[in-house]
Amino acid sequence: MLKTRIITALLLFAVFFSALFYLPPLGWVIFATAVAAVAAWEWGALMGLGALPRLALGAALSLICTAVGALDPVALGVQSIGSNFSETAWLLGRWFYLPAAVFWLLVVPLWLRYRWTLPKSALGLAIGLLLILPTWLALVQLRQAGALALIAIMATVWVADIAAYSFGRTLGRHKLAPGISPGKTWEGALGGGVAVIVYGFILAPKLPAALSENYALLLLVLVLLTVISVIGDLFESLLKREAGLKDSSNILPGHGGVLDRIDSLTSTLPLVALVWLTTLH
Repeated sequence: MLKTRIITALLLFAVFFSALFYLPPLGWVIFATAVAAVAAWEWGALMGLGALPRLALGAALSLICTAVGALDPVALGVQSIGSNFSETAWLLGRWFYLPAAVFWLLVVPLWLRYRWTLPKSALGLAIGLLLILPTWLALVQLRQAGALALIAIMATVWVADIAAYSFGRTLGRHKLAPGISPGKTWEGALGGGVAVIVYGFILAPKLPAALSENYALLLLVLVLLTVISVIGDLFESLLKREAGLKDSSNILPGHGGVLDRIDSLTSTLPLVALVWLTTLH
């Protein structure tokens, strides 16, 4: 099992970094769309859909992403001649990121509190779109800040996860959400938060002036990202528990599914993109 996890992880990193650094803008959009389509297919499993509806859901998500790219290629960085990316990206992004921010900051905490069940209806499909589409767009748009910048942003979640695991394993005594994810502890969450704050302040000189010159705002953003990262992780854990699934799928041997790998990113990337575009706008 450990060998399988290591091999899969190495292949994932190789594919992801190759795509991130070497694909042209259109190629990166196609790559991100493929990831989003698989995530939509897995969302169908969380809703309890059958094989054909799940495939249809993945195909529909691909068509939506394709339509967005065809209608506004400038906002995706595919076409730049004679257009301002930051302005166009904001005009499109606000329709994705603002609803996502409301969902993660206001709705999901209540969802976790009251243990709501994912609707097996059009509402459930809409929630899936609200989770996956903003993440897809954030992956595409944040690459315009540079491949290294996107890695640095995603590393915020990785730092939080690694630190939370380490602190939780050594110091964890108080369960964070035993009914949802028994392995998570308050000590781990606080350790992850401290690690993210340290990481963020180390990167401060490379951040937009609005953050690098305002440490109080930077601290607030880092704490918020840590909290949202934990919420994203807990949200998917709750959905899997309700669906009776250990993983969102087995498409990644030893690691489960795509949603299992990006659960925290689905909550953090849209908010980072929102902050980034706001500073550019």
